[in-house]
Amino acid sequence: MAKSILDYTLQETKEKMEMVLNANPKPIEGMNAIYQFDIIDESDSFQLHLADGKAVIKQESPIKADCTLQLKMKDFKKLIVGKLNGAVAYMTGKLKVKGDMGKAIKIEKVLHQYDIE
Repeated sequence: MAKSILDYTLQETKEKMEMVLNANPKPIEGMNAIYQFDIIDESDSFQLHLADGKAVIKQESPIKADCTLQLKMKDFKKLIVGKLNGAVAYMTGKLKVKGDMGKAIKIEKVLHQYDIE
């Protein structure tokens, strides 16, 4: 039985996310943004750089993110596979956003065009 993304480690999740986005660059074409994900219960932060139709995940980057999303690991996984609504997560305190709120809304819509699971 294939492993679900909900069973992946954070590292496996990041690798899968980067692979899937780059396998189908159409939804990210024209985007130029840096998203930082702070996974609060894993004490881990990483950035997703979207530019020129490519997605690159960087563990440590001196570049300031356009938008930072802070959430727990289980909620991060649910968000990227479309099982957690970002607006609901934000209103219930499961998701905190710093920076450009418009970009936060956009990344959720973009990620839902992929089958990351």
